[in-house]
Amino acid sequence: MEHTFKDCSTCVMHQKGCNRNSHHKLSTFDWLSDLPESQRDTDYVEIQFKNTRKGFFVNNTKIPLEKGDVVAVEASPGHDIGEVTLTGRLVLLQMNKQNINPEKYEIKKIYRKAKENDIEKYNEAKAKEQSTMIKARQITEGLKLNMKIGDVEYQGDGNKAIFYYIADERVDFRQLIKVLADTFHVRIEMKQIGARQEAGRIGGIGPCGRELCCSGWMTNFNSVSTSAARYQDISMNPQKLAGQCGKLKCCMNYELDTYVDALKDFPSKEIQLETEINTYYHFKTDTFKALISYSTDKNFAANIVTISADRAKEVIALNKKGIRPETLDEEKESEEKKVDYNNVVGEDSLTRFDSQKKKKQANKRRNKNNNRRNDGLPQS
Repeated sequence: MEHTFKDCSTCVMHQKGCNRNSHHKLSTFDWLSDLPESQRDTDYVEIQFKNTRKGFFVNNTKIPLEKGDVVAVEASPGHDIGEVTLTGRLVLLQMNKQNINPEKYEIKKIYRKAKENDIEKYNEAKAKEQSTMIKARQITEGLKLNMKIGDVEYQGDGNKAIFYYIADERVDFRQLIKVLADTFHVRIEMKQIGARQEAGRIGGIGPCGRELCCSGWMTNFNSVSTSAARYQDISMNPQKLAGQCGKLKCCMNYELDTYVDALKDFPSKEIQLETEINTYYHFKTDTFKALISYSTDKNFAANIVTISADRAKEVIALNKKGIRPETLDEEKESEEKKVDYNNVVGEDSLTRFDSQKKKKQANKRRNKNNNRRNDGLPQS
């Protein structure tokens, strides 16, 4: 069950240490959590804040921490409140994955496990985020800035606010920062994010019925092009290709490599097939069944013929030699001789003895009639 920091500070799960492999947003499964030596490998800890924001901190005071613990960490200025999402050896792997070198990167400290007054300040600050975002949007409209405030995140102690914004062009927001600081009386930090990052921070349910990938597990956003849809024969309808962020869906890249590898054995879609009667144009490809459908018209389905990719290659090879086959269909193989199979089920039928019984009864009746005829008696 999901629980906020406020709930977590008093719940039984928090007292015992939240499940080390609990499913929080963008959490990493700690498959080394049962190895004590893994936890002693490093003092670095991964901390997650609101939505998708994460950071790495050093536990220099050796506080016993487990996944799910709520901690107060060093910030600039003051302190912030976050949740432990990873400890031990896997933290080093995550830092290496993100190209974070502790010798060159300033690693801030973990102060303590969050106390009750820390949680109260945190909840007070978070309660102001929605109203702050609405007011900030009104201010940007008043200043006629071509940008959108997508989200606001207050620091755990309430002394600083991060404003996440989206803009297509470079924005001079120096005047905006002065107005925001005078209005909210906190230190202001502006962070530009893309449409996909905004969707990840807000969250939602995709057309597949599951949580958005960008808010559930994705940390890197690779570019998606319309060629991914063409390779997979997906409808080029922009409304179906776009996700909730308005960009092409990230999931279009998931199976792309498989399709590209499979299509290497297919002839080009631009090649026309010539027969004695018609010219055929590519219409549709069934990649994993290795079937290609051809139409006699370039623009719509007409006289559709579906053949295998190997047959298409054969026809192309014949056309190059100047030969036009009668049809695209593969030549029918001669019918094989039918093989008579024993009816095993019939042999084991429950009524297999009935015919023998009837035959015996008929013979018995015939013999009886013969005897009566010999004796001059009427037959039965």
